[in-house]
Amino acid sequence: MKIDLNLPLFPTTSVGSFPKPKYLAEARSQFYKKEISRSELLELEERATREFVELQNRVGLDVLVDGEAERGDMATFFAERLGGFEISEPVRSYGNRFYKKPRIVSEIEFREPMTTHFFSLAQKLTEKPVKGMLTGPYTMMDWSFDEHYSSREAVVHAFAKVLRAEAIELQKAGCKIIQIDEPALSVRSDEIELAAEGLKLVLDGLEMYSITHICYGAFEHLAPKIKLLPVDQIDLEFAGRDFELLEQLRGHEFPQDVGFGVFDVHTHKITPQKEIEKNIEKALEFFQPKQIWVDPDCGLKTRTLPESEEGLAEMVVATKKLRDKN
Repeated sequence: MKIDLNLPLFPTTSVGSFPKPKYLAEARSQFYKKEISRSELLELEERATREFVELQNRVGLDVLVDGEAERGDMATFFAERLGGFEISEPVRSYGNRFYKKPRIVSEIEFREPMTTHFFSLAQKLTEKPVKGMLTGPYTMMDWSFDEHYSSREAVVHAFAKVLRAEAIELQKAGCKIIQIDEPALSVRSDEIELAAEGLKLVLDGLEMYSITHICYGAFEHLAPKIKLLPVDQIDLEFAGRDFELLEQLRGHEFPQDVGFGVFDVHTHKITPQKEIEKNIEKALEFFQPKQIWVDPDCGLKTRTLPESEEGLAEMVVATKKLRDKN
């Protein structure tokens, strides 16, 4: 449901994850070796969350995230907290990156809120809105081994049910913006109707501004049907593809707002302010100014914290310059 967020033109935000500080990466390893307690790890996750919010406040983002200090893999995190799962040994996701793929072994069940603690912590540290962040039902389905349900549709429906319960908990906690990540959709455009159905089941009737983030993949196949996604905003990776996605979207209906990725997160090079200004101007050739939100291409977890801060600061300055022109 689109609501008035009272944000400036070209709202600035980040996509979700921030780089894990060294002390937190070490603590997580110690926790899995049973060298520290869950409460000791939680204390350090909370410390990192405070640091992430301070960084975002410093650079002047309009919409903040909690930074996902408590999350490792975006699918396994939720599977470990839901009923009905066992976790596999690590499998390759891409390149040299691995994750522990969830195995669905019985009915998926919601046990307790999974993300509200860190959302609430972050929201208390800023007067600006903080996004709630979930991994979508389609991606959770596609990135899990199904050893219980009879079809992909049945798994999406099961995930949608528990993720809706989590979204309701976020709304109760005061969340006004919810982002549901669906990266798996970009490589399975033939199932966009199923992904759209899952999103609708999660979001229907909730009083939050909704976003779905999609990255990678063959967007030339996704573009003709992107209007089917029942969200207020679709956040896409543009800069890392040298903005070829704009041409792929040309001529296709795009009624939603757009999260416009203006700098590549897969390089250590900092995109300067003037280049980001030019990148945003490219968006204005395709979208109305009020449709455009400005952010990096994807999460920042593969960058360093100084790189993240510098990149976001350049982005904020560039956006403010363009607000004055529009």
